[in-house]
Amino acid sequence: MSSAQERFDFFFNTPNRYKVSSVYKWLEAINTPLKKAAEEEDSESVFRYKTILMRLYYDIGNYDKGALIGELLYSDEKKLDQNVKIKILETQDLIYKELQLYDKQLEVRREQKSLGLDVSLYDIYAELGLYRQAMMEYVISNKPELEKGDDKLYAAEYYNNLGSYLLKDGSVYTAYKDIRIAKSNIDQYLKNSDKASVAEFNKAVFLKGKIESNLGKCKMFQSKYAEAIPYLESGISASKAFDKGRYSKTTVDLWGSIAECYLEIGNLDIAGKYLDSIVDDQKTVKANVVNYNRLRADFYLRDSNPEAASLFFKKYVKLKDSIDYSSRKKQLLSLLVQFDLSNQKETIERQRLNIEKSKTEILEREKTIYLSVSALILCFISVLGLIIAYLRSTKNKRLIENQKRIIENSLVEKDSLLKEIHHRVKNNLQVVSSLLSIQTKNTKSKDAVNALEEGKSRVKAMALIHQKLYQNEDLSVIKMQEYIESLSASIQSVYKKKGFKIDLHINAATTELDVDRAIPIGLILNELISNSFKYAFDDHKDGNIYINLIKEEEQVLFEYIDDGVGLPEDFDVNVSGSMGMNLIRRLANQLRSSLNIDQDLQGVRFWFYFS
Repeated sequence: MSSAQERFDFFFNTPNRYKVSSVYKWLEAINTPLKKAAEEEDSESVFRYKTILMRLYYDIGNYDKGALIGELLYSDEKKLDQNVKIKILETQDLIYKELQLYDKQLEVRREQKSLGLDVSLYDIYAELGLYRQAMMEYVISNKPELEKGDDKLYAAEYYNNLGSYLLKDGSVYTAYKDIRIAKSNIDQYLKNSDKASVAEFNKAVFLKGKIESNLGKCKMFQSKYAEAIPYLESGISASKAFDKGRYSKTTVDLWGSIAECYLEIGNLDIAGKYLDSIVDDQKTVKANVVNYNRLRADFYLRDSNPEAASLFFKKYVKLKDSIDYSSRKKQLLSLLVQFDLSNQKETIERQRLNIEKSKTEILEREKTIYLSVSALILCFISVLGLIIAYLRSTKNKRLIENQKRIIENSLVEKDSLLKEIHHRVKNNLQVVSSLLSIQTKNTKSKDAVNALEEGKSRVKAMALIHQKLYQNEDLSVIKMQEYIESLSASIQSVYKKKGFKIDLHINAATTELDVDRAIPIGLILNELISNSFKYAFDDHKDGNIYINLIKEEEQVLFEYIDDGVGLPEDFDVNVSGSMGMNLIRRLANQLRSSLNIDQDLQGVRFWFYFS
């Protein structure tokens, strides 16, 4: 092999290329001709050698260096021939998967499609948490093969994957139906597996374990914890047999699910043993560390050990916050907070009841002490009993104080957690807004761009609600004056660039609303202010908008006025086909009110009362 082309073809067309020469010998062998090709300015040879080098770095686990070489190579895309392009993209796909840069991996897959390669996207969508999209892509890619014949093994794998996507998406009952179909197919395959090879039989056994573990998870999500345990244990057995006894990520994940089931049915001993098993392999299966700390916190809460529960819960939060950017991006498209707050609330309520019980007991003891004092003159024994009762009372008071401090600390942590939830929901909505912005840039249709922009504006209006909540001391209400000012300023800033000089007059200083009422009001205002800028002041760039949100006894008046051109004379809010107007009307109905429109004055007035 003397030429770069011969080395390139041999390297990528030989599956067992490391059988004779190790990957490190390949590295040494490639560096010399690469240097020579660079000196001779032989760019085609340089491209081929660097493509080989990129794959070598992937094979030794130096993903960052491999990714850098690939990105530099593909920056000269126009100079690369088709075969080199394909190999670079294939290696980039593998590297980005290991680095969990799923957005970049998605770009690579789309580039491969543009070159005519048969690649799928569903596995990346699943990693990003877009399970519905992943399921649709999976069906499109695999259903034709399913319909070709009666391959029970393929059908079992197909329906199990569908069920897995649905299960992750929260559609438990639909997932259960598909996984039951998968179970029926794998049972039929194993029943008639006399002619199957050893490899096919082992694959079928492992697949059956995966299917039964998914059935167990369905049962678990349906709160049928006792029924779920045998299925989950079957999944562990299959996983261990297939992996030759090693503790795989699948095994440790199923240990966690079984531990959770035993926690829910109240068997803390067995739950603790499964959690101890996870600890043994915690260093090698790092993906389960976060879930382990959540389960440990739940375990100690149920075991009446709030101090240990608090310690593991803090570890859980700390580990969640230390995840790198790429993992965080993936997780922000799904649920970010999985800790079971209801268990904490129940524990606090039990502690409160215990305190009340202790207070009652103390009152009874104090009554006994009083009677003992009254009988002091009768005998010395009564005095001694009084002293003993007093000492016990003091001890109980100290216990009450300790319990009170624990409860206060728990309430502080709860408030912090609620603020963190609102903060993260706001961040989630900002990520959605950013994704809509990216989609807008890649969309050529003007109508589609306008629809995406309107959607982005509505998402921002909801995000602002959650921002105001986590910034407030009181998490139950939102000061509407500040919120409307922020919302209108955000919208106004977009149209100022187009020369609009509209004065907004806001009167909502005395009104505070909870989140269930603030979100509809915010969305209504978002639609009305945007419509005013787009239609009411289209011909002239100046004018006034008046927004009133006034609390009157037990009701609140919502009033929106602009002095623009007004609505068309034949406009009917009940028959309007506008999405924005339909949305406003539905939101008003959500507030148990109906929208009123006055067009007699200059401009237009929208108003309604709600409680």
